[in-house]
Formats: sequence, structure tokens, C-alpha cells
Amino acid sequence: MVKRYTCQNGVRIVLEEIPTVRSVSIGVWVLAGSRNEMKVNNGISHFIEHMFFKGTETRSARDIAEAFDAVGGHVNAFTSKEYTCYYAKVLDSHASYALDILGDMFFNSKFDAKELEREKKVVLEEIKMYEDTPDDIVHDLLAQASYGDHPLGLPILGTEETLHTFTPDDLRQYIYENYSPDNVVISVAGNIDESFFSEVENLFGSYESGKRTQQNDQPLFLDQNLVRKKETEQAHLCLGYAGFPVGHKDVYSLVVLNNVLGGSMSSRLFQDVREEKGLAYSVFSYHSSFLDNGMLTIYGGTGNEQLQELEQTIEHTISVLKRDGITDKELKNSKEQLKGNLMLGLESTNSRMSRNGKNELLLKRHRTLDEIVKQIDAVNHDSIQDVLTTIFNAAYSRALISTREE
Repeated sequence: MVKRYTCQNGVRIVLEEIPTVRSVSIGVWVLAGSRNEMKVNNGISHFIEHMFFKGTETRSARDIAEAFDAVGGHVNAFTSKEYTCYYAKVLDSHASYALDILGDMFFNSKFDAKELEREKKVVLEEIKMYEDTPDDIVHDLLAQASYGDHPLGLPILGTEETLHTFTPDDLRQYIYENYSPDNVVISVAGNIDESFFSEVENLFGSYESGKRTQQNDQPLFLDQNLVRKKETEQAHLCLGYAGFPVGHKDVYSLVVLNNVLGGSMSSRLFQDVREEKGLAYSVFSYHSSFLDNGMLTIYGGTGNEQLQELEQTIEHTISVLKRDGITDKELKNSKEQLKGNLMLGLESTNSRMSRNGKNELLLKRHRTLDEIVKQIDAVNHDSIQDVLTTIFNAAYSRALISTREE
């Protein structure tokens, strides 16, 4: 059972006690990601994530790393389109120790000018590494095709041009405006009890900050076609369809459908594209939900000479799905797969911490496993057909990275 507590300043704490384990996972979730940026400061959310590990008033970057190594734990962070998370996993006896270090990073990071310039080089290498993986960057190109100049169309890593402009003051101002208490959730899961609420509140429950100056406008879903010429061995294709936001009533029907379409080795796309025609090694689909919209993405990589056949095969797979729906066997298997993934994904304290943190941050509610299973079981052929009609009768976006400009 997830227990919730709201500090006086608005910071929310969610805690799930799991007495059968000996670990504790702690995550500091902030409702700030690349969506909260503009073109001029694109990448600053991700860069701040890096700089939180580069030293505080009392700990150097090495001290932070060694602090977790010394107790057999680990610490890490990630940035997405809509949120950033700083998290640690340690033995239950070191929970207070880990929380103290996360708090130190959150409040006391120095943003030293020399460290800042050094870390810019590191992130620049990360951007270059990303550029060398066209099967990854084609998804950024699809975001641009789908959302245009809206912040959701910006890359999370930013660009070399924007990266070079960041100053310590820029980072502090962004944190002041976006890391406000009402945008922060502390999620804790493991062998820990409610007494830990007071420890979290002592660290996070009294700080104040500013308010966002930029509003998160809902984007229009665009049906643009963007092609980028790049010397690659394969053509990398992404198709994007307008999906559902977080918490949408039909999201489970869409997830069940996605499993059938391209979410597994038994999916229609995998069987049609890879197994029957040998057109691609990698072909799949997935759904991304944001606060006010979503996108269903189909990806396939193939030789340039087979690109047209790949697209035609994907179109045929979709048209057959729209015409005939899914089979009873596919419906049953997909629902069982979804329930299995749900249950197996909750076997670690880290996964439970993540689930609770995201639910509180984005939905502000927590459903029990029984409630979720009930929603999955309620998916039927009619609800699947409604989703098929909604998703695939609308125009779609397209992104291609290829040696040809087509």
C-alpha cells in the first residue's frame, strides 16, 4: 500500500513499505524536462542533471561517487521530456545516509564554472555518440515532425550550440523557476516505515522557490514528413500516430493493441516484416503518453533498396488490423503479457519507487494492482476496434534517416 504525505511547502512524499526486502530505493522526481525549455536553452534540464553530480559545498564529485560505492549502493539520474529523476538504491540500514546525499545534491550543488566547462565536453560527447546511432536519433526527428516548434519536438540532450551558452546563473535560474515544491515528489520504496516521512520533510519540507514563467501549451499533432540524409548502412524509418495522454480511459486498450501490433516477437509487425519477408532485423512499435497527448510510434530499419517494400508491408499490416481487428487468441495473450510484465516489473524496490513516483507526479493518484488488472481485463474487441479507428484513421507523421533524400 502506498502512503502519501504532503509537506507544508507542497513537496509530496510517497512511501511503500516492503518488509520482505533489505533494500530501499529513494527517488527525487521533478516535473521538469525538455518540455519546459525553449530553443535557446534546449538541453538545460539534462545538463542540470549532470551538474548535480559534480560537487556540492561539502562534497566533491568524487566524494559523491565514493559515498555510494562505500556502502554497496548506487546513485543515478535521468531526464525525459516531462520530468527528471535523481535516485539511489542502498541497504535499508543506509536509507538516511542516501537521503542526506540526495538532499545535498539537490540543494547545495555548486555549479562551479570550471566543472561546468568540463561537463559540457562530456555532454557534447554524449550528443556525438547519439549522432552515431541513427536508429536512436530518428525518434528525435519523428518528435520534430510530430510537434514542430513545440518544446515536445526538442531533443532531450539539446544541441552543441545551446550547450555552449549555459552559465551557472542560467542553471540556478532554471532550477528556481522549475524545481518548485509543487513540482517535486520524493518516492521511497523498500524496508522502511512511516517514520521516514519526518526525515524527508526535514530536508525537503521547508524550501521555497519561484514559479514557472513559461506555460506548457498543448501541442498540435502535425503530419509532417522529415527526411535527413546521413551516411548509414540502413534506412531508419519512424511513423507517428496521435495517441492518448497519461490516464486516458482507453490507454490500456491501446497498450493491448500495441502488443499485438509491434510490442513483441509474436506481434503482427515482427511476423509480417521480419519473419515472413526478411525486410528488417529490428521492427517494433511503442506508445508514449504525456500529460496532455501521446504518440504511437512504429520503427523499422532496412536497406535503402527495400524501404518502399517495408513501408508497404507496414501499411498492409495496419489495414488488415483495421479491417479485421485482433483475434481472440491475440486479445487473451496480449492481456496476459501485459499483466505478467506489470507483476514482474514490481519485484524490485527501484521499479516500485519509479512507478509510485511517476503516478504521483503525473496522475496524483495510485491504483492497486487489482484495480489495474481489472482495467486490463475489461479490454475487449469493441474497445480495441474503437482505438484502431481513432488512431489509424488520422494522418500520421513520418521521419526517415537514409543515404537518399526521399
